[in-house]
Amino acid sequence: MQARCKHTGRARLPCRAALAALLLSALYVRPALAEPSKLPPELGYNYGEIETPRTAAVGGALRAFSNSVEALYTNPANMAATRIYHLGGNVQFWPQADRQTYAAAVVDSVVSRASLAGGIGVAYTRQDPDGLDRTALDVRLALAFPFSEQFLLGGTAKYNAIRENGAPGNLQLPIGATSAGLPGDSIVRGFTFSGGLTLKPADGLAFSIVGDNLTDPGHGFLPLTLGGGAGYGTDDFSVEADVVSDFTTYEKTKMRAMGGFEFLAGDNYPLRLGYRYDQGLNDHGISAGVGYTSREFAFDLSMRQMIKPACTAIFVGFKYHFEATGIGAGGGSDF
Repeated sequence: MQARCKHTGRARLPCRAALAALLLSALYVRPALAEPSKLPPELGYNYGEIETPRTAAVGGALRAFSNSVEALYTNPANMAATRIYHLGGNVQFWPQADRQTYAAAVVDSVVSRASLAGGIGVAYTRQDPDGLDRTALDVRLALAFPFSEQFLLGGTAKYNAIRENGAPGNLQLPIGATSAGLPGDSIVRGFTFSGGLTLKPADGLAFSIVGDNLTDPGHGFLPLTLGGGAGYGTDDFSVEADVVSDFTTYEKTKMRAMGGFEFLAGDNYPLRLGYRYDQGLNDHGISAGVGYTSREFAFDLSMRQMIKPACTAIFVGFKYHFEATGIGAGGGSDF
């Protein structure tokens, strides 16, 4: 169960603040004489995962309690967890890794009379243009169905196109499968699939299993992973822990463990904390985020700090809630 916004009035000032923040993000300009990033490419690439501000703020631990746009990118089954119709936009900035990501998505679980939920998302990433010079396009279409209130099942078809025209700027570090390139050619171009399920055996409890890139492309650009999450939540808070096994990026299977906490303050202000351990990079990360959510829209801001090697990531996102206009039957807002 997830906390939901109880506010039903309109708030124009936070909306303007959200739009201003997104505008400032769009105007981000790299230094004219930038140098190649000295970080391992795997760190800046983040295993090809697309994270929203909410996902990043809780350390990535959102496989059990995601919904809305977060579910599209984390566990497609959870698109059917709540009755929503959301349009969202997100941007990411990684200063040390010299990475920018821009993403937009729509998730709808309201319009279908059969309770079928669907979502579509597009994300574009540019990483280390003065070194690795990698660009990545992620397009995905997902469907989910609630067989009951206790059992949700979903799947995602993904198209990925990745090009790389440079070389890592830190060649003295061990290079994984995401470090090599083919200048002028596409490294990856094709389809893969992901799937997830969520079980809710009791009020407030949720368990999930998620498999990504299940076609097993055989390289670290789209690593085959299997993960799961377990969480407990009420209308005002939730806590979750996730574990993911990565079978492809490194020579041996490596694990990522994460945990996060959310609290809804004053009916409108989600506060989030998270932690992530990356066994492949032997790195620890801490994260935090804040937001504003109302019946009509939501705005989120978060930051993750990896410790060694040091790497900062900033996430900004905005969502508009179409169900607040009366589209479809029912409605709800995500935490």
